[in-house]
Amino acid sequence: MATPENARAASVARKTNETDISVALSVDGTGSGSISTGVGFFDHMLEQLARHSLIDMDIKAKGDLHIDDHHTVEDTGIAIGQALAKALGDRRGICRYASLDLAMDETLTKAAIDISGRPFLVWNVDFTAPKIGTFDTELVREFFQALAQHAGITLHVTNIYGANNHHIAETCFKAVARVMRAACEVDPRQKDRIPSTKGSLA
Repeated sequence: MATPENARAASVARKTNETDISVALSVDGTGSGSISTGVGFFDHMLEQLARHSLIDMDIKAKGDLHIDDHHTVEDTGIAIGQALAKALGDRRGICRYASLDLAMDETLTKAAIDISGRPFLVWNVDFTAPKIGTFDTELVREFFQALAQHAGITLHVTNIYGANNHHIAETCFKAVARVMRAACEVDPRQKDRIPSTKGSLA
């Protein structure tokens, strides 16, 4: 991923006894993605995250999939969060806040974000089946919990209604992507200031 020297970009490599993950991202990208985690549905969701946030993401993960997908999904969320926090630096000039209602067919999901330096996840999403194909639906929350914790963001996700579990999951990823895009944008009216009266979003 080629980026200018002053671009908001970062890479993270994270290796444990359970997973080996590398993430490179560029906040000021076009939403391109090269993603391989070994978990097909998860790859599809991460492609949505990249495309709709306009954050370029290069993600490679190898995990203990012979056990289940949990470690791979959670640790990928950790690595993306760490890379995002690193790329944003002191968060100078960002819009910081965003919220959005996102529709997909019969499903409506709301996401709100504060790139605050204070990690917190509020999750009001219920699935009506334990799996989408072979993917455990409970892992959607695990991913966003890891992302919020390690990116240092406050994230609220609420599924207002929906019937299809694939659509519910996909609207979560797309809605979060869109609020990430808006909140990470540079505010031209305060591009040299940290958007906090405290003077810090550390």
